[in-house]
Formats: sequence, C-alpha cells, structure tokens
Amino acid sequence: MFPNRLGDLFSRREMLKSASCGFGFLALADMLTRAATAADSGNNLLAPKAPHFTPKAKRVIFMFMAGAPSHVDTFDYKPQLAIDDGKEGGGRGKGRKLMKSPFQFSQHGQSGLWFPETLPNLARHADELCLLNGMHTDLPAHGNATLMMHTGNFRFVRPSMGAWTLYGLGTDNTELPGFITLNGERGSAQNYASAFLPAAYQATSIQGTERNKSAVANIENPKLSESLQRRQLDLLASLNRERLEKDVVNPGLEGVIESYELAFKMEGALPQIMDISGETEATQKAYGIGIKGTANFGRQCLLARRFAEAGVRFIEIGVGGWDQHRDLKAKLTTNCHSIDKPIAALLTDLKERGLLQDTLLVWGGEFGRTPGAQNKDGRDHNATGFSMWMAGGGVKGGLRYGATDEHGVSAVEKRMHINDLHATMLHLLGIDHERLTYQYGGRAIRLTDLGGVVAKDILA
Repeated sequence: MFPNRLGDLFSRREMLKSASCGFGFLALADMLTRAATAADSGNNLLAPKAPHFTPKAKRVIFMFMAGAPSHVDTFDYKPQLAIDDGKEGGGRGKGRKLMKSPFQFSQHGQSGLWFPETLPNLARHADELCLLNGMHTDLPAHGNATLMMHTGNFRFVRPSMGAWTLYGLGTDNTELPGFITLNGERGSAQNYASAFLPAAYQATSIQGTERNKSAVANIENPKLSESLQRRQLDLLASLNRERLEKDVVNPGLEGVIESYELAFKMEGALPQIMDISGETEATQKAYGIGIKGTANFGRQCLLARRFAEAGVRFIEIGVGGWDQHRDLKAKLTTNCHSIDKPIAALLTDLKERGLLQDTLLVWGGEFGRTPGAQNKDGRDHNATGFSMWMAGGGVKGGLRYGATDEHGVSAVEKRMHINDLHATMLHLLGIDHERLTYQYGGRAIRLTDLGGVVAKDILA
C-alpha cells in the first residue's frame, strides 16, 4: 500500500465499521488501518506502532526452561505431598506412589512466598515475583506443548508470540532486530517463526553466546566495503520496490526489503551489544559468568539486559535439560544452580537501571511434572497443573496467583491456560488480544485463538 491509497483505505475502513459489527468486519477494518499506517511510515513494517491503550511494559524477556521443570520441587510448595509420601496417587500412570520433594522449603520476603533451598539467590527477590501456580496446557508432549507455549496453538502453523508482539507494536531500535532468541536451538523453528505474518517479524536467532563475539552467521562481509554494500543494497531495494509497486501487496517481498536493510545496520550494532568486555568484573561475577554451571545462562541474562536496554522488544533466553524422569534430586539441583544466580542478577540489574518497571520477565517450561514417582526417583510429564512466574512490567510482586490441588496434580484455583498467559502478556504491553488479528485463510487469526482471559488480579 502507498500514500496515494490512504484515503481509499480509510474510507473502506469506516464503511466496514458502519456495516454490521461482525468480528470479521472489525478485524478487516483493523487490518486496513495497519496497512495505511505502514504506508504512511514509508512502508516500514518494523516502525513503532501505537498500542491499544497505555502499556505497563515496553518489552518482554521470556526465559524458557525446555524439558518442563517440576513445579512441586520449585515454585509450588506442597506440604501435604510430604505427609502422603509413599501413598498411591500422583497423576499419570496407575499404581504410582506419591513422592515428596527432596528439597527443604522456606518462606522469604515480606510476602512469605515459599522457595526451595536450591534457589537461594532468587528467593531474595520473593517480593518482586508473581507466582502463577494454576497453569495448565493441552498436551503432556514436549513438542506439542512447546509449540503451544510459543504460538498459542499446536495444531496449526502459527506465528510466535514474539512475532505477534512485533506485529502489534513494532520496534524502537532500527539497528537491531525487534525479536531475538538466544541459543534458540531447542525445538522446532516454528517456535520463533512469523508463519503467515510478514517475514520481518520472525526472530533473529543467535547461537553460541558462550563466546564474547556475535555468533550470527555472515554478520561481516569479507568482500565488499561498507560504502559498496550500501550502494548494492540501494540498487536491490529499488528493484524490489519497483516489483512491489506492481504487486501492491506482497508480504514476502516487504519482509525481504526490511530484512536486507536491517542486516546491513546490524553489522555495526550487533557485535557491540554482544561484546560484554566493557562490563565490570563485579557485574560479570554477579551474573555467574566465568563460573562453572552458571556461565552459559549468566551470559544470556546479561545479554538480555543489554538488548532490553538497547530497545529490543522481545527477547527469549533459556536452558534445556529439565526433563527429569529419574535422578530428580541431582539433576534438578544442577538445573536450579544454572539459573539461580543469573536470574537474581538480572532482576537486580534491571531494577538498579530503572528498567524492571517496564520490562516484563516471564519464566517457565512447556508443562509441569507429576507428584507421583517415576523410576523411583523421577517425575513424569504433567499438563494439568504447573507453575510459571512473572516479574516487573506492571505485575504485582510477592503474589501467589492460582493453585493446584494438595498434591500438585491439577490446577484447581484461578486456572490459567496458555491462551490466558498470552492474553495477559499482551495486555501488559498495551494490546487487546482480541483486536490483534491478521486476516489469513478466510478468517481473522490471533495469538490467543478463540480463548484468552486477562488475569487482571495480578496487574499492579
């Protein structure tokens, strides 16, 4: 769409609004408005867009723990599970016996939230965390549940929540991607893709963050100088725009134009952000960088802070290996050690820099685990009840929202589905999840599918 079509676009939008107020008509009107806005901003798909209402958060840092952490051993303290240890029950599988947590729990902060002994540093931030103890999802299978967590749907190819966020809000930094995933090799590429949204909204994947330099492939051009690259890019862009002028609408080509331009700008900006050598020794030590067991995730957390500070809209970091079917005590201790110090440092760092208030942190895996034992000292998959947590970005701290039953099998109080989680995240970003739609396949598609209820009780 181009500026000389703006009047036509807006007149069509108003005509649709005055017609029968069906969901499809309003969604199409909203889509036309977005097209007109894109045209007015020089057809820049990543240009900042106005939210639907005043946001509490400007950006998201999503910490994904691939493999599904055991909620009853981390953020969902179950004293009754210890009392009933050895009795039959505990979710999936007949004849399984309940197994108490091998870890000691204690209360922390003015809120008195319960934390296990394996997370001592994070426990010091008890009054900043909002524990979501009533989570549930559709299937206890890693691939499907991970896709559900990232895209809101495991049945069809859908855009990632990061892509939806960019589509809804754009980005404030024109030299960096608006959606970045660090070490995002866990699971399918669909978890970070834009699907039917324009390609400009998909994630930029950065691997190998253990090194001090950017690990983005082909970030440097060994053959052409910067000035020659600029001339080459301008020529290619003019040819692409000439084709786009004939097609009028071509999301794929629009995405290519945006991605080429962004890639050129990234050559200078991204390596600077990825280079943490300028950070003080005390800061790096606080994140656990250079320390066995915490170095990898510590670097991710520090980079997440640097990207957030630079204006990146959606950042995903994480670690795998949370799939404890056996050796629960030893393996979960290692997992918790790898994230405890880095996340605590990230919370402190964001708070000291004034970024925590408008940065939404979200932590969790694809589902939870059974309170019943598997292989004597492990836990099986459990989709009917688990825990996540949020912090910053307009969320109440020191709050326990929702609950599972006395053993932790199923969510029973203030239940929160993945669609509800996404609706709440978008709400904190100033987006009405029912209005953030894209016309595809004959209907208006949204991140929350046909569900989604905002958890208003957790809003600060």
